[in-house]
Amino acid sequence: MAHPAPTEPRADSRITVERYFALVDEGALHPDDRVELLEGVVVSMSPQNAPHASGVQFAMEALQAAVGRRAVVRAQMPLMLGRYSCPEPDVAVVAGQREDYLVHHPTAAYLVVEVADSSLLQDRLTKSRIYAAAGIPDYWIVNLPAGRVEVFRQPDVRAARYRETTVRDPNARLVLTGLDGVQVAAGDLLLPAPPPAANG
Repeated sequence: MAHPAPTEPRADSRITVERYFALVDEGALHPDDRVELLEGVVVSMSPQNAPHASGVQFAMEALQAAVGRRAVVRAQMPLMLGRYSCPEPDVAVVAGQREDYLVHHPTAAYLVVEVADSSLLQDRLTKSRIYAAAGIPDYWIVNLPAGRVEVFRQPDVRAARYRETTVRDPNARLVLTGLDGVQVAAGDLLLPAPPPAANG
């Protein structure tokens, strides 16, 4: 199980984004390692169980349908947010077209979505600070155990926190504040009830 990164690691011990990618070039980290850089700390990510993997796919497909060609929907890819953080959010909606990111990772997003089961604490604490500090206008946590979506808005960049937090049930419609007219049903981001087990 992944452990939350410290919210305020010592400045003299933090790894920069440049050093983080250099560790890959040097072979200290492998490109397939399930890690991300959060506030200067290399943090391991838990192996994906079936509900989490399905949740990522549901969220990605729902957002692709809602956004169309107005933006790019990326799943579990690096997002470079400042000098010390390069998270790999489960889903991110970023500006432009796919071809814009052939050479560089995006450095901003309209929306970031984390699909949470065992990672809920880290998503609410460490990642919300990172995304708020980066000025990302919409941050949604798809809370799988609770069957709801936690919506964070109005980032306070200097305080590294969101000023508005709401919890939306499956019947709610969620509007992307950075893309006029784009909205998605909260229920489309959540997993349906599993089919009943076959008898016999």
